[in-house]
Amino acid sequence: MEDTARLTPHEFERELRESLGEGQVSTGGSDLRRFATDQGPVTNYQEPDAVVWAETVEDVQSVMRLASRHGVPVVPRGAGTGVSGGAHATTGCLVLCLDRMDRILELNPEDEVARVEPGVVNADLNAAAAAHGLMYAPDPASYRISTIGGNVATNAGGLRCAKYGVTRDAVLALDVVLADGTLIHTGHRTLKGVAGYDLTSLFVGSEGTLGIVVGATVRLKYLPTDIRTLAVFFPDMAAATAGVLALGAARVQPSILELMDGPSLEELDMRNGSSLARRGTALLLAQFDGLAAAQEAAVATTALAALGGNATLEDPGEAERLVDLRRHNRGMDVDSETTVGEDVAVPRSQLVHYVAALQAMAERHGVGVRIIAHAGDGNLHPTFWVADADAAKVAALNAALDESIDTALELGGTITGEHGIGQYKLRWLPLEQAEEVRSLQSRIKDLFDPQGILNPGKAIVRA
Repeated sequence: MEDTARLTPHEFERELRESLGEGQVSTGGSDLRRFATDQGPVTNYQEPDAVVWAETVEDVQSVMRLASRHGVPVVPRGAGTGVSGGAHATTGCLVLCLDRMDRILELNPEDEVARVEPGVVNADLNAAAAAHGLMYAPDPASYRISTIGGNVATNAGGLRCAKYGVTRDAVLALDVVLADGTLIHTGHRTLKGVAGYDLTSLFVGSEGTLGIVVGATVRLKYLPTDIRTLAVFFPDMAAATAGVLALGAARVQPSILELMDGPSLEELDMRNGSSLARRGTALLLAQFDGLAAAQEAAVATTALAALGGNATLEDPGEAERLVDLRRHNRGMDVDSETTVGEDVAVPRSQLVHYVAALQAMAERHGVGVRIIAHAGDGNLHPTFWVADADAAKVAALNAALDESIDTALELGGTITGEHGIGQYKLRWLPLEQAEEVRSLQSRIKDLFDPQGILNPGKAIVRA
């Protein structure tokens, strides 16, 4: 690692180096550039003053004690896979990277729990759990590289949310280092527990603004004994979105229920050499698991056929390929001057209306749109795009983006289903949250972080 520049004040840098081991602090240019941003849109590029790699809980405590004493902002970071700028560096900060804290401390198949450090990769926890016939259910698209600490910080979702819920539903207890270096433990390892305020749930999704997660006790689920996957192609998106409610009315529960429109299928075909668009102009990908998987798939096939859906029961290899294509196609729509993607959620009853509204607003503004969704829980990722960065077209692109947010809220939805607020979505948060709510959040922030040094400028808007 490079190590040539100097921090100011010099005393802080000296104390920081003395409290940590060799190779845990860098102020070199390449490291500062590498850790300046996550995968979210950059609205105000800043490089940190230093990058610090914690290897133990005591390291995190030492860093926070020093940061508190010197008033230095700290931006916690896992793998940097966030897409809302929650791990972007801020002025005068140090980035505290937790990916070296990567031990699975306990995996108890009888209690169906695991205790992990924050740098444990989601996929690695799943591999360890699978040896006991268990799984960690939350599965964000970045699960192969994203860390549990980052998942907790953003309350990450994923494809299996339709049946198993988001990260918050899987977290039983947390070890958290507060802004002054104090270590606390919240929650319990039992599946039930209602003692006191639920601080565990408060920390989940707080994006590192209230404390730094240094350990998590998570609930594990049984690996399914049977999995059946349906690829259901429809003539149009209206019928496909109606299929989501039809499955609910049929009282079947998919573990995965994903929706892709025609332009998304065409994009996937172009990038992967697949031929999905030849089979229909909208795809509902439904996966059922458990002992009743075959029966549920049969019921779903009948219900969706009534809406014009052509269902194919995919063999395991093709099913895995389809799920993998869906899991990663949001990643190809990285925000740029000519492409902007969103992460809104609406009540499932409003999916048909929202999809129709997205298509209408794209046509009205003269921009393209691709729509993919975690349809089982109403979480959509529409991507608007234009062919070039002409000023008028970019203005139209942003107008469509703003309208998509407004419409989601009008339909009873939210501005973010799973990506978090970070820096990028701060501009829209007051549209969803009243001043009274924002004021209360500000007071909570002040209680946990009176100096405002924990990931400043993220997650909340000061009232």
